[in-house]
Amino acid sequence: MRDVSIIGIGQMPVGEHWDLSIRHIAHHAIDAALKEAGTEQVGALFVGNMLSGNLLQQEHLATLIADFSGLRNVEAAKIEAACASGASALRIGYMAVASGMHEVVVVCGVEKMTDTSGGSTTAGLATAADAEYEAAHGVTFVGLNALIMQRYMYEFDAPMDGFAGFSINAHRNGARNVNAMFQKPISLDTYLNAPMIATPINIMDSSPICDGAAAVVLAASEQEGAYVTGHHPGAVRILASSSANDTIALHDRKDPLFLEAAYVSSQKAYLQGGVTPADIDFFEVHDAFTIMTALSLEATGYARRGEGWHLAADDAIGPDGRIPISTLGGLKSRGHPVGATGIYQVAEAVQQLRGEAGQGQIADAAIGMTQNIGGSGATIVTHILGG
Repeated sequence: MRDVSIIGIGQMPVGEHWDLSIRHIAHHAIDAALKEAGTEQVGALFVGNMLSGNLLQQEHLATLIADFSGLRNVEAAKIEAACASGASALRIGYMAVASGMHEVVVVCGVEKMTDTSGGSTTAGLATAADAEYEAAHGVTFVGLNALIMQRYMYEFDAPMDGFAGFSINAHRNGARNVNAMFQKPISLDTYLNAPMIATPINIMDSSPICDGAAAVVLAASEQEGAYVTGHHPGAVRILASSSANDTIALHDRKDPLFLEAAYVSSQKAYLQGGVTPADIDFFEVHDAFTIMTALSLEATGYARRGEGWHLAADDAIGPDGRIPISTLGGLKSRGHPVGATGIYQVAEAVQQLRGEAGQGQIADAAIGMTQNIGGSGATIVTHILGG
């Protein structure tokens, strides 16, 4: 297997792009990534997306985007793994290059969520749950996370405001990201007075509905010199790529308060990358809900069971903390266009490792980790990146 590098990135600012179609926002990101990589010749396009068929009545999405982007006669496939679709597509692209099946691959994550009513979008997101045993009974995706958070607070005596630091940190960091949907810090009072969505989850515990697209170009590391020339900002290597699954339904899990797939995928990634949690300089968590942030930090080795929320209270997750997370806003402030999120995480990690994160730059960042979660923890993909 060959080492794989990211030689180009592209991002569409996250927001409500009512004047653009899904093909337009995907093309924006792909075009920017290919221009940065300095190539128009790719062997494949892999697209991470969850909801195009459900919300837009558009399947055959990867071929549609390839056609619109001028990538004719290449392999094109859509990868769907709920909210982990983006990182899952990246993993497919990584394996395609690592195996030698392709020399250069572009991976795009894209989602268009604001063209439908809130009820339709909520119903679409619920398809990430077990249709027969969860969704059929009316449970929403936020409802599932609310159940997890309620149980966590009960089991570990965590206060309601114990999760506030996760949102405050994300918005503080997102204010430094030109691609973020929300570019304004929030206060503790803002968090405490936010309207409830599904008790105990309030608006400030939850990421927003939005549109977005991000893309990366992959090439074999041994050939990156052919692309990284002149004013190119430099390549970043994928040190590890790992995926693991758990049950889709919460009631089938041995312990609904432990993200076993996060533990398994991160352990595999640490082993593949030859690193430990202490070697990671920053961690792009999947903070779709603040409870998921706490559970992710516990499953990946940064906190003991039931103590993940303490990292937020102690500000250990800030830019100068023990493990900086959501360094450019995360899902909470940058936004969570579900199929695109995993690629935004990786693109932002590349920015950090190239020293291009502006005011959000983590000092001396050399190794970064991203983790993309599908469903309520059923599919979890971990990537570790380095110079």
